[in-house]
Amino acid sequence: QVQLVESGGGLVQTGGSLRLSCAASGRTFSTYAMGWFRQAPGKEREYVAAITWIASSTYYADSVKGRFTISRDNAKNTVYLQMNSLKPEDTAVYYCAATDRRYSSSFYYATAYNYWGQGTQVTVSS
Repeated sequence: QVQLVESGGGLVQTGGSLRLSCAASGRTFSTYAMGWFRQAPGKEREYVAAITWIASSTYYADSVKGRFTISRDNAKNTVYLQMNSLKPEDTAVYYCAATDRRYSSSFYYATAYNYWGQGTQVTVSS
């Protein structure tokens, strides 16, 4: 099993920044990549970004490309999501997830992920 705990959410004004963290524990060696998803009220869960543990290859949704940066610290088993130039439409609960899939084409789909954190709220005020 893998346990994921997110932190770093909060309330920020439009144009502001936040950094989310996702601490992984347990059988992390069984996972290949980590992803961030978000879900706004009344909407489906949406892919945000993903990163592989070894090569640190990164993948982004078009909606966040150029504003968000995903990174990882293997020594701490932690993945980060630096969010800059935040917009009200970024408001959502943000979830981190872990997958053992090795094909990058699968990283965009929530169904590819085996483990999920509890989520952290991000609210961007206009």
